[in-house]
Amino acid sequence: MSAFSETVQTLMDRVEANNLWRQRESFNLIPSESTPSLLVKMCEISDPCGRYAEHRTMKGQEIYFYQGIDFIKDVEDEARRELCGFFNCSEVELRTISGQMANEVVFKSVMRFLNRGRPEGQPMRKMKLVMNNALNNGGHLSSQPMGALFNYVEEDPRTGKEFVVNFPVLAENPYRPDTEKLADLLEQYKPELMVFGKSMFIYPEPVAFVKELVKDWEKPPVIMFDMAHVLGLYGAFQSPFEEGADVVTGSTHKTFFGPQRGLVAGNLPKGHPLRKLWIEIKGRAFPGSTSNHHLGTLLGLLMASYEMNEFKDPYQAQVRSNAKAFAQALKAKNIPVEGDPSDGYTATHQVLVRVDQFGAGMEMARRLEDNNIVCNYQALPYDETFLKPSGIRLGVQEMTRFGMKEGDFDTLAGLMADVLIQGKDVKEESKKYRQNFLKMQFCLSAEEAIPLVTKVWRSVFSYEPDLEAFIDNLAG
Repeated sequence: MSAFSETVQTLMDRVEANNLWRQRESFNLIPSESTPSLLVKMCEISDPCGRYAEHRTMKGQEIYFYQGIDFIKDVEDEARRELCGFFNCSEVELRTISGQMANEVVFKSVMRFLNRGRPEGQPMRKMKLVMNNALNNGGHLSSQPMGALFNYVEEDPRTGKEFVVNFPVLAENPYRPDTEKLADLLEQYKPELMVFGKSMFIYPEPVAFVKELVKDWEKPPVIMFDMAHVLGLYGAFQSPFEEGADVVTGSTHKTFFGPQRGLVAGNLPKGHPLRKLWIEIKGRAFPGSTSNHHLGTLLGLLMASYEMNEFKDPYQAQVRSNAKAFAQALKAKNIPVEGDPSDGYTATHQVLVRVDQFGAGMEMARRLEDNNIVCNYQALPYDETFLKPSGIRLGVQEMTRFGMKEGDFDTLAGLMADVLIQGKDVKEESKKYRQNFLKMQFCLSAEEAIPLVTKVWRSVFSYEPDLEAFIDNLAG
């Protein structure tokens, strides 16, 4: 065997081991991750994954700059229709390939929109003031000046910092907004953009409350909701468009069933005061931010959209019920749970626990991982630094899709308590328990899916000289 062959073999062995560990041996509880279905994965590796389909609206027509794109053009159109149906909105931009890119596209677009009609020769100004969730209170990094908001907000010359004001929170529950103070801040600062949404996300955002306060302003702010974490719970958890949001962004692989991509959704049809904002969003998506928009995952997103529109009601209900059951079970086993016990600690897929009485957050997350329970450490409100987090952030969405119910999360909570409180080694026990949850739910049954997977498999690898033997070896 050549050195190259040995290198390839070693990597493939490592890939196999990691696949088996994540898919068959461990409980995946990171709130920002999920496993796509068999059919979504097959779409991802199909022929479009190596292709281009750049397109742009020019003089009222959508112009494509490549040939051989009839299929993927139809896929993008159909995915757009499926997602407009999911959100009950008028348009969706699918060419952003991450949630952070989707956010940056909106920030660029709002700045350009605000500069429309400026006198010739006058330089483009930045947004005068933005309101968002503070990073320490769960705000996502991409919505901070250090993230995608960088360079799009004016700077306060007195402080040297951007004009960004954080939403106030309740002293007794920092996961909920203080709407009384928020109303005062709105009147005081008159923001041009408001960014709702979090990465540490257990309660709804006050979109309708804000919309009511600003609806009669001469220049109301653009209301944006970053739903990256809760996109798959749209409607069951919160319906931002119905509540008054102008734009929704998100990534498609957390609670949504898709591969790793981003999207921007809008309810800005022709005649809407912000219609030209949508025109800017399309232009900032392409050519402003992307060239190739990853057509394999675009095809996967269409399949995932089929699945979500078919199964969203039972899936969303089970996710939220499991999260509440998990939180209550952890609390009953003496693991402190953040949030309000009167409403079940959470309204999303997330459960937040405080672990500093057992050890450092980073250390406790590693200890759980060593016992086949994969989650992530999390800085909680009032933590001094993200380098010394006191919490752990848990998500139930992936394991819900693998068939776990409320009682199953009670058992898992017991394993976590053994690790965190007792310091026990439950690696083999966790691995054994995971064997009960290997069959994916809320998608086409395996009996129906496997013949389709095999059919597409043959076409994907049709360039192999001995296709039948190749597939037989893979199947073996």
